[in-house]
Amino acid sequence: MFGILCRRLQILVLPSRCIAVPSSISLLGFPQIPLFVVNYFSSGLIDDKKNNFTVSFLVNSCGLSLERAKHASQRVNFETSERPNLVLNLLKNHGFTNAQISKVVKAEPYLLLSDPEKTLLPKFEFLGSIGLSDAECANIISGCPSVLGRSIKNHLMPMYDFFKSIVVRDEKVVKTFKLARRGLSQDVQKNLAPNLAILREIGVPQSSICLLLSCFPSTAFLRHAKFEEIVKEVTNLGFNPEKSAFIHAIHVLASLRKVNWEHRFEVYQRWGWSKDQTLFAFKKHPGCMCLTEERITKAMDFLVNRMGWPSEHISRNPIVLLFSLEKRTIPRCSVFQILLSKGLVRKDSALFTILKPKEKDFLENYVTKFQQNIPQLLEVYQGKSDLLDLGIGSERISEIKPL
Repeated sequence: MFGILCRRLQILVLPSRCIAVPSSISLLGFPQIPLFVVNYFSSGLIDDKKNNFTVSFLVNSCGLSLERAKHASQRVNFETSERPNLVLNLLKNHGFTNAQISKVVKAEPYLLLSDPEKTLLPKFEFLGSIGLSDAECANIISGCPSVLGRSIKNHLMPMYDFFKSIVVRDEKVVKTFKLARRGLSQDVQKNLAPNLAILREIGVPQSSICLLLSCFPSTAFLRHAKFEEIVKEVTNLGFNPEKSAFIHAIHVLASLRKVNWEHRFEVYQRWGWSKDQTLFAFKKHPGCMCLTEERITKAMDFLVNRMGWPSEHISRNPIVLLFSLEKRTIPRCSVFQILLSKGLVRKDSALFTILKPKEKDFLENYVTKFQQNIPQLLEVYQGKSDLLDLGIGSERISEIKPL
């Protein structure tokens, strides 16, 4: 009899007592933790059987740490695993990973006591009906678990209708849901609607409002007072509300803390940019202020030190800093260097004319066009061959004319 009991229970022998934990609570295959430090139960923090079971379940079936499980048990409590297991099964059957399940339970443990069929499943069915896959639903919900606690009729459907009225196209509505994350738990009338109203008041066109909501919904859902403050700042910097750069600037300022904003000025200053030059670059391509120090440094080092491109010229066309150094800038400059060494392009060609074109146009004008003369050109562009294989040294880079 004792042997049968041991197979059905995990027995934890502690100095003060023996806690029996049903093996069924390891539902999702989380690593079984030797439950709880000795002093935890003997300290008197958890005295009742119900709380013991809840904490054990949260650790072994949901992957929470002991401390997280203790904290969560103050918000949800149960004596059996029947309802929580049904909830976990529902999540698992809809593509949730263990990590995502832990995230959901950690943020909203009360969901474990929801009715899977009546309360949770309809939310999944609604999200699926607007075009979201199981994997996309899992990403959205793990990013904003509280959305499972909102009403379809009074919250999710009105939000969908509001998104649809702005972005119109179904695929953009889906994109907005995927990117909005935490904003999905908000009522649209709280911050979103007033924020968009401000933009309309100052002449921002509908196309730009659509851009904001479909590409930067987290910015669109900002607290209204903060959003209004940023809009005023962008306006004072001289951005034209009728241009899409106005929206990009709002998103950049909403994304950067003040200390990070100031740090970008310091980084560019090291490369010789004045504050006015940095602001000029920001106005042309706001995204240049979101680049990390490492990425700015690597790009500037290549363009200035390797290519001989004056730093002040980059400030006039900062979009080149946003291009991938490994996938775009270096391969294109390598191709151009080869063509220059063979006398197939002019020395006074501007680097911007090399880096800016779309992939198709660049291949047509600089690779396919000259492949008969230089068969290895495509291999160099694809990184399968080195410049030195063609007898070209890096010193020829300096012959390329700057902007």
